Amino acid sequence: MALVLAALRVLLGCFFALTGAAKLSQISAPVSEQMKALFVQFAEVFPLKLFGYQPDPMNYQTAVGWLELLAGLLLVLGPPILQEISNFLLTLLMMGAVFTLASLKESLITCVPAIVCLGLLLLLDICHLFTQSKKVIRHSRMKTPCAFREPWQ
Repeated sequence: MALVLAALRVLLGCFFALTGAAKLSQISAPVSEQMKALFVQFAEVFPLKLFGYQPDPMNYQTAVGWLELLAGLLLVLGPPILQEISNFLLTLLMMGAVFTLASLKESLITCVPAIVCLGLLLLLDICHLFTQSKKVIRHSRMKTPCAFREPWQ
């Protein structure tokens, strides 16, 4: 089970690191222009717009790119506490992505990658919590001296 979780963590981390790098780099002019147009739409339905904050689309794209790149790398290479933090940040990011795509009334086919990534991140988190609780239970089963033992035993 631990090997499967480690493989899932590495695959998700590499995926997010690559997608973050793609958002930060200018691969080709058509792809770059298409991504800019998408982030203009994403900025229009930004969740914090309700509170009066609407990000600049280019800054939004850069911030999402850096978050994906760094959190993806930490998910693969970081110590356990940073892996948990990066998993949490990526989960929030995917929740925002699903919200954004739903707000734009995109088709289900467009939402599937974000939903699958969100599901895998949640699965990774739940399995990690499950394995941590097993370790706690195992450590609490240590033998303790019996207080009611007879002195001659």
